[in-house]
Amino acid sequence: PAAEAEPAALAVEGVAKSEGGHAAASSSRWRLVTSTGFDGAYHGSAFSLGVGVIAEKDGAMGRGGGHRAARHLPALPSAKAIGAEAGRRAVARVGPRKIASTTAPVIFENRVATQALSPLLGAVSGPSIARGTSFLKGRLGQPVLPKGVSLIDDPFRPRGLGSTPFDDEGVEVTRRAIVEDGVLTTWLLNTASAAQLGLASTGHASRGLAGPPGVSTHNLHLEPGERDLAALMADAGTGLLITSMFGPSLNANTGDWSAGVSGFWFEAGQIAHPVSEITVAGNLKDLWARLVAGSDLEFRGSFNSPSLLFDAVAIAGK
Repeated sequence: PAAEAEPAALAVEGVAKSEGGHAAASSSRWRLVTSTGFDGAYHGSAFSLGVGVIAEKDGAMGRGGGHRAARHLPALPSAKAIGAEAGRRAVARVGPRKIASTTAPVIFENRVATQALSPLLGAVSGPSIARGTSFLKGRLGQPVLPKGVSLIDDPFRPRGLGSTPFDDEGVEVTRRAIVEDGVLTTWLLNTASAAQLGLASTGHASRGLAGPPGVSTHNLHLEPGERDLAALMADAGTGLLITSMFGPSLNANTGDWSAGVSGFWFEAGQIAHPVSEITVAGNLKDLWARLVAGSDLEFRGSFNSPSLLFDAVAIAGK
């Protein structure tokens, strides 16, 4: 499949060279036996396919890639589709410009939107709450997202990459809304952090082959809204569409957050030109309160989100 994805990407007009294609298949079996008498096992498969390419025009360059993973091989898009998508994304990013510092609407594309939400998971993890190092401590039962927005963890989603019948301490798992209608409903607890807080484990223990258990979710997704990406851009009018993000920085005690990003500047709801070397910043408690979820939710991994629109975000440019 990788040998098919790479030529499909190189066939896109404007693509100059390949950064390589990759494909993988695996089968695993996990058995957990504990000193408390638990003995359980499950097994699963995983398939992945991806490619990265570079496009060039008039001396300017742009990188793009495509990657998908699935439990069952037939669920993967075709190699040609993944390659063509990588090529199109590379061509669209050729010749990015810098923009002046400003405050404007910002949209996180669904591929990267989870990176704007992932600090919430650390902030509601039991170990962080027990240590008192979370900017969401004391917020249980209070709004953290807008009304109507829910964040669901479902360990039983068919073919989910994070599906599991029990957590890594042998504790029963269950589908739950971590945030329901905007309100934070639970901490993420393993046995140790639950004991520290005088609570019961929520079935979110996570561990490798060695070391003490940590905390993680299973199949997490933000429920979609009613507007697709084009409609979010039309609503925003002029702003920044983020398609890649790197180097995020978070003050865990205050929620102050920043990240380097690249993507596209849009005007009148339409893409104007690619942009790079910019930073977005704000306090996550304030940003999340103004979140607008798009309708373009795709289940691509174990944490998925539709595109997210935030109004009036600080953007640092040239």
